[in-house]
Amino acid sequence: MVDDAAVRWVTRRRVEFVETDAAGIVHFSSFFIYMEQAEHELLRHLGLNVFLDDELGRISWPRVAASCDYHGPARFEDELTIEVAVHRVGQKSVTYEHRLSCGDRSIATGRMTVVCCRLHPGQPPQPIAIPSPIAAILRGQASPSPDDSYPEA
Repeated sequence: MVDDAAVRWVTRRRVEFVETDAAGIVHFSSFFIYMEQAEHELLRHLGLNVFLDDELGRISWPRVAASCDYHGPARFEDELTIEVAVHRVGQKSVTYEHRLSCGDRSIATGRMTVVCCRLHPGQPPQPIAIPSPIAAILRGQASPSPDDSYPEA
């Protein structure tokens, strides 16, 4: 799923007991946390954050789509490698692709789409165009030939 031509951010983490089910296998919901944590690390690496302030106020990135395909189990104490790549940067949205592995075993692949939103206290997030400086940074990380099967948000 993660395009080999894409710039990938790679992080590692050990599976914690609390992330597993009664059989000792990582609970499916934990994979979404792993993907989100990797996205946050990528943003920090790029000098960005999930909350950004500019002259008009606060910006954030709510999720509008998330999927995960599971290929094999991960268990308590396994060390996972989580790769994240910017797959597509649209006018208002960014789609990330993730690849999770344990050693040479593929554990899961996933995709998340986030929308750039202006936050105003007491109001729902308002989608806005990604500010040009942020879009330029993210586009610099995107794979050269994105798959446009996910519509622009």
